[in-house]
Amino acid sequence: MKKVDLLIQNGWVYLTYRQCFKKMDIAVVGETFYDISPASCYEADRIVDAEGKYVIPGLIDIHMHIESSMTYPEEFSRAVLPWGVTTVVADPHEIVNVFGISGMNCFMDQKTDLDIYYGIPSSVPSTGSEYETTGGEIGEEEVKELLKDSRVLCLGEVMNASDILSKEETRIKRIIRLCQNADRMIRIEGHCPSLTGEELAGFIRGGVDADHTQQTPESVLEKTDLGMFLELQEKSLTSQVVKTVDSYNLYENISLVTDDIMPDQLIKGHLNRNLSLAVSHGMPPEKAIYCATFTPARRMGLNDRGMIAPGKQADLVILNDLTDFVPFSVYKSGRLVEPKVNPKLEGSRKPVKFPDHYYQSVNCRLALFADFRLNRCKIKNGTALVHVMQIQKFGTRSVHKKRLVPVRDGCLCWREAGLCLMTVWERYGKTGDVSYGLVEGGLSASGAVATTWSHDSHNLMVLGNSEKDMVLAQNHVVHLQGGYVTARDGKITAAAPLPVGGILSDQGMDLLSKDLKAVRDEVESMGYCNNNVIMSLSTLTLLVSPELKLSDKGLFDVRTKKEVPLVEKYVSEKEKG
Repeated sequence: MKKVDLLIQNGWVYLTYRQCFKKMDIAVVGETFYDISPASCYEADRIVDAEGKYVIPGLIDIHMHIESSMTYPEEFSRAVLPWGVTTVVADPHEIVNVFGISGMNCFMDQKTDLDIYYGIPSSVPSTGSEYETTGGEIGEEEVKELLKDSRVLCLGEVMNASDILSKEETRIKRIIRLCQNADRMIRIEGHCPSLTGEELAGFIRGGVDADHTQQTPESVLEKTDLGMFLELQEKSLTSQVVKTVDSYNLYENISLVTDDIMPDQLIKGHLNRNLSLAVSHGMPPEKAIYCATFTPARRMGLNDRGMIAPGKQADLVILNDLTDFVPFSVYKSGRLVEPKVNPKLEGSRKPVKFPDHYYQSVNCRLALFADFRLNRCKIKNGTALVHVMQIQKFGTRSVHKKRLVPVRDGCLCWREAGLCLMTVWERYGKTGDVSYGLVEGGLSASGAVATTWSHDSHNLMVLGNSEKDMVLAQNHVVHLQGGYVTARDGKITAAAPLPVGGILSDQGMDLLSKDLKAVRDEVESMGYCNNNVIMSLSTLTLLVSPELKLSDKGLFDVRTKKEVPLVEKYVSEKEKG
């Protein structure tokens, strides 16, 4: 009788090609599945009774950013494996925007139990140096070098649609050609939240055949009809979108992904939560599992995983039910994963040490009270018609609006119009520029929030309606060398330090999640209303997310990439009369 290392008996095993469950036994030898049979005839060093439980392949997330969890690969691995996630494809464009290719190499050098593959950051910066300042850039030479690494599976999300659609020969076009001409399959991932019609067709003709941004029933049909592979993150998993996918049986053309998971959310779950959400909105569990295991593996050419079958990598999750998808146990390459990070070890774990200059990357001056007074109006008294970013209650879109604001003694009285002031400070020591914008739907209570975690360039952003608190928050972020800080009534009320490049913590997930939750709670208590206030706040600087955004170089219309003046026109008191 053959002896195997692990035998899992009596479980309801997921059969990928039939997308159903059948009671079977699973034999594992080393790191791979040896046999799956109705009744095992093996001896084993370890036998697990899975009676009454469901056994599915390890979850695979092919579009995500480790830096969104504000941690480093080793800690991320420890955090997500217990949730059943055994493989990810990470796009490290956040760390690369700060440190260039050295940031990506720093990530790739870390050893993890989680299998981490990578996408080449395609848009560093996300638009161009004329629109925003970054710490690093990725060009053709860097792409050529990264294509030599077998851990690189794709070109990370192509965001600069205007350069794809341009008649000019652009950098992103040259980068895409390099990937298309590689000696192996390199997928081209995309980001096109607002493209439709001829522009969408042109984007796809440019070589991009996937999208992970927020979808509607209409966009799902249009994009899949044009041959796009869709990666559905949390904000796309609505009842209407799920119904569309199910009605038209589009499961072969989609996968479930996380994109961005904040640390205080990560301690509650990862991709498994999106399975649960999809099922709660009407997706059959068998289909949700298919789209979180097999379709992502196939998309990225990971043919050694994504299903429970002989010769495949022995990544599996044992579940009590098919509703909440919280693992009973997880096996990675045939080995049992620890249920969760031990909180008792969090304080004693030695932090990962990054290069010294990674801890000294926020190089901008400290703000003064005068920096938050808009007192250079072209008229002394009257009214100004201003361009405003209107925050939405769901998603990261900021709608472009125009509002009338009083002008008094040459000063723009934005508070009287119910607006918040936003500033972006170039933080890499290159220009020292400070830009200004006005926000509607931000903080309703007096206070401020500042952060260096601002997509994708990660300059220092301050939002508030109290000059005193805005100064305090900005100064504290600089002293911390990065992070999130809130201030109210002249006091710091919450802080999540991110000293590694201004975007990462070198501490454990338990401590980090508590700090970020305190920031989230404080921002919400000041009246910021969004389904994810941290992400909404941090994307007010993302020049590829509709509609109006602010970088260190000014306000820009996302679709046209044209700079928008803060004030469109003034009407003096004399002109009114």
